[in-house]
Amino acid sequence: MAAIGTWAFSYPAVEEMKDLILAGENATDVVERAMAEVENDRETGHHVVGRGGFPNSMGVVECDAAIMEGSPGRFGAVAALRGVGVPCRVARKVMERSPHSLLVGEGALKFAVEQGFTVEPNDKMLSDRSASAYQEFLEKKKGVSGHDTLGLIALDLMGNITVGVSTSGVPFKSPGRVGDSPLPGCGLFADRTVGAAAATGDGDKIMCYCPSFHVVQLMKQGSTPREACHTVLADIMTKTSQENCFEIGLIALNMKGDVGTASSVEFPYTFWNQSHESVQKCTQSSPS
Repeated sequence: MAAIGTWAFSYPAVEEMKDLILAGENATDVVERAMAEVENDRETGHHVVGRGGFPNSMGVVECDAAIMEGSPGRFGAVAALRGVGVPCRVARKVMERSPHSLLVGEGALKFAVEQGFTVEPNDKMLSDRSASAYQEFLEKKKGVSGHDTLGLIALDLMGNITVGVSTSGVPFKSPGRVGDSPLPGCGLFADRTVGAAAATGDGDKIMCYCPSFHVVQLMKQGSTPREACHTVLADIMTKTSQENCFEIGLIALNMKGDVGTASSVEFPYTFWNQSHESVQKCTQSSPS
């Protein structure tokens, strides 16, 4: 039994995951429920997730989300989805009810409507903060920094493992831009015989290295989650040079409930497992 989330704002989500896991809930339900609450909260939108997230360069909020179970072939994702405050729930429906694994743009929106999701006007997806930031972007061409993809991994009482990710993407991105988050092996990966991993950071760069798949493969070969994350980060830094490395944070969880992280920047994360009564707040330092 264990749960882990990216960034400090994942704390309430991981607390809820802990309670749901202890109540005997399935890992996929756990991830979906905890993720959706963050996605649908305007107050967490400034962390570049869901409702309240920063819009693209045309002023429209477009969200990416994915969910992956440890069982082979169990993956679903949406990208550039407009007007839905809980994209992770749509991603799960893609996994369970679509013959496809990834739907984007108008296709993702059409599927969401067919599945009964309410599509809201764009102004309902913005918060006062994100709307004001967009106006400043238009007037001053001043952007805001943000790569805070929410990644959650849950290991339940039955030994099921599921990973989910969600993001509204780079603030003021080009319409239709998709980062690493909804791409299997890049933003997330899970294998029920090994564990799962998720990535956060500069998605345009992250997707070129398939780090989540790499982390899980190293765990399969015997590495601990911590060793696997650090090995993958070191490999990336060898290719980019440490001083030129992009922003990336990695989290991993194996089937024993052990967690691991690595990051090119200071990286807060939260986790819980059987050895702790409460959710832990931790910070992974960047390499010196």
